Amino acid sequence: MNAQENKIKEKPISLDARRHFNTESNTSHKAIIFDSGTLISFAMNGMFEELRELKKVFDGKFLITQEVKQEIINKPMNIKRFELEALRLNQLLEEKVLELPVSIGIKDSDITKKTNEFMQVANSLFYMKGKEVKILGLGESSCLGLSVLLNEKRIKNVLAIDERTIRVLLEKPENLTSLLQRKMNASIKIKSSNYKIFKGFKVIRSTELVYVLYKKGLSKLKCPNVLDALLYAMKFKGCAVSFEEIEEIKKIG
Repeated sequence: MNAQENKIKEKPISLDARRHFNTESNTSHKAIIFDSGTLISFAMNGMFEELRELKKVFDGKFLITQEVKQEIINKPMNIKRFELEALRLNQLLEEKVLELPVSIGIKDSDITKKTNEFMQVANSLFYMKGKEVKILGLGESSCLGLSVLLNEKRIKNVLAIDERTIRVLLEKPENLTSLLQRKMNASIKIKSSNYKIFKGFKVIRSTELVYVLYKKGLSKLKCPNVLDALLYAMKFKGCAVSFEEIEEIKKIG
C-alpha cells in the first residue's frame, strides 16, 4: 500500500478528539460508542484505570451495544486466555463506566433492526470469486445503528473504532477496493457503490483517546516519553495507525 492509501485523511487529532471531551455539553446529550477493537486495545494494555479517568472528564456516556458486549465480555469470559480482561471489562460495565443503550432509552430491538440494514448493504458492496465479501460484522454494524438512533434523539456521538476497513468505508470508501485487494491478496470486484448510508459518521481511535489522556494529565506516568509509549502500545495491540501518523501526533504534543 502506498503512503497516500495508507494514510486515511482524518480531522486533526488535536481538534477531533478534544472536541468530544468538552465538558460544557450536557451529559445526556453526548456519547462515545465503543467498538470491540478499541476496548480490546485498552484491555490488552491493562489500561482499565485510564478508561475510568477518561470517563470522569468526558461528562457523557461511554456506550457499548449488546453485540459488542458479546464480543468483549460474554464470549471471552469462557476463554481462559482472555477471561481476566473480560472480567475487568465487565467490572467497568457494572461500575457504569461503560453503559448499554437502554440507559438512555434505546431498545436493543431497534439497534438490531439498524444493524441488519448496515450489514446487508456493506456485505453486498464487493465480491470475490463470485461470492460477496463480508466487510462488516455484528459488533461494528451495531455501533453504526446505535449512532443513527442517537442522532435521531439529537445526542451528539462519535464512534471509537480501531479497525481500518470500517474507517475507510466511512471516510474514504473509494479507497476500499484497493485496501481489500491487498488485505485478501485477491482480485475484488465492485458489486455496488451504495455508500450513501455510510456517510456522516464521526470516528476516533484509541490513539486519539490516549492522546486526550496525555493532554489532560490523566496518566500516572509522568516521564517525558509517555505519549510515545501510549501511542505505540495501542498500535501494537491492534489499532490501525501508521508510524507516520504516530509521529505527527507526537509533533502536536
